[in-house]
Amino acid sequence: MESEENRLILLEDGGAEQDPDQWWRAVEKTFKRLLVKKLVPVDDIIAVSCTGQWSGTVAVGKDGRPVMNAIIWMDSRGRRYVNEITDGWVRIRGYGISKLFRWLRLTGGAPCHSGKDPISHILYIKNVCPEVYRKTYKFLEPTDYINLRFTGRFAASFDSIALHWLTDNRKISNVAYDRRLIDISTIDQAKLPALKRAVDVLGPIRKETAKELGLNEDVRVIVGTPDVQSAAIGCGAVRDFEPHLYLGTSSWLTCHVPFKKTDLRSNIATLPSAIPTRYFVANEQETAGACLNFLKNNVCCPSERSPDAQQTNEWALLDDIAEKVPAGSNKVIFTPWLYGERTPIEDASVRACFFNQSLRTTREDLVRSVYEGVAYNSRWLLQYVERFVKRRLDNIRMIGGGAKSDVWCQMYADVLDRTIKQVKGPVQANLRGAAFLASIALGHMTFDDVPERVEIAETFRPSAENRRIYDELFARFKEVYASNKAIYERLNRP
Repeated sequence: MESEENRLILLEDGGAEQDPDQWWRAVEKTFKRLLVKKLVPVDDIIAVSCTGQWSGTVAVGKDGRPVMNAIIWMDSRGRRYVNEITDGWVRIRGYGISKLFRWLRLTGGAPCHSGKDPISHILYIKNVCPEVYRKTYKFLEPTDYINLRFTGRFAASFDSIALHWLTDNRKISNVAYDRRLIDISTIDQAKLPALKRAVDVLGPIRKETAKELGLNEDVRVIVGTPDVQSAAIGCGAVRDFEPHLYLGTSSWLTCHVPFKKTDLRSNIATLPSAIPTRYFVANEQETAGACLNFLKNNVCCPSERSPDAQQTNEWALLDDIAEKVPAGSNKVIFTPWLYGERTPIEDASVRACFFNQSLRTTREDLVRSVYEGVAYNSRWLLQYVERFVKRRLDNIRMIGGGAKSDVWCQMYADVLDRTIKQVKGPVQANLRGAAFLASIALGHMTFDDVPERVEIAETFRPSAENRRIYDELFARFKEVYASNKAIYERLNRP
């Protein structure tokens, strides 16, 4: 595997952006480095399948080039404008009742009031950057933009477009834009891409791109899917109600299901998955591994003393510290809401804190409490997901960078009181899912073949002796939010 770091641009007004051209330069660099390794003959490379961050917006001109930075999933600047289009004479939870009914019935959800969905990004551009809006030919999700660079074709998958809340998802095999939802949004439908299935072949690679990357011109590009959906395939949990938990910069807990459903109170819904006949349970914890990175750079190991060569050692050091502290971190509680939260509560103003420190609190307590705080939030989410699917979820497959940590996997087993199955190669789950999708699209395998191709590295079972302390602290964790949410709102009101 090869990788390139991309710069995150955080703005004072709640903006979060990245440079799409930097994404493409990263694709070029990593492709070339992989080909130099000669892991497989170039003639054996027959397809490209992309996956990447979801709920982002790339405004591109007719020439396919970005007309501004990409607005990504953390951006909340469109909050005001999405609240305007969701309003109505009779309201339920801030939504006009007739609009809400249509959104729920057709899409399975509704635009979130935090302003972090692509529909909000587009409304922000339309209202604040009208010249950019005028120049935009199509608004694309990040993965669909990369596909455009490969093929020259403007398109989105049924699953990548879902968080625009503009499609009728009732017929999972024939998702289409809804004219009434388009009218409510005030967005010009001509600026939205054509829709295809994730397993469709988008087209051949552009000749100039093939030449630049060193690939053959007959390579086909798969429509593909964003990271949440590709991870659900790459972790091997493709059967209904088989759960997986992703622990990376953000986090989610999900499974495939055979039904369409929405719970507006917990901000959980079922949306089209990359499997053509299935939905998946959609939710997201805003910051997870990002909390550990924040701890490393700002509390334990300041960034100016942390060159890239030391990164692996620093993560191992944090694991060692956390493992030596008793379960419960001597009753210090960390709340992992560094950039607001989406589920199980949607609250853009909530923030992180270390709660219940004393003169006896050590740096080691703080380190372990960050690991545990992220897990507490996942347990909170698990309660809502289990209620949503009406069954207990166990044998949870764990993937993402955080899943490389045996310490964190065991902590998750203890906090959730569930068996955790650590997937082998957890960081590659998204890439593996994209590769499986390409193989399925080209007819070389089926979704039924996926589970046997994914190995489990280790199984972690909950410790009975840690159950009491984690039950108590999890209850207090939820009380910290309930007792302070009004203060967060006053402090961080946009």
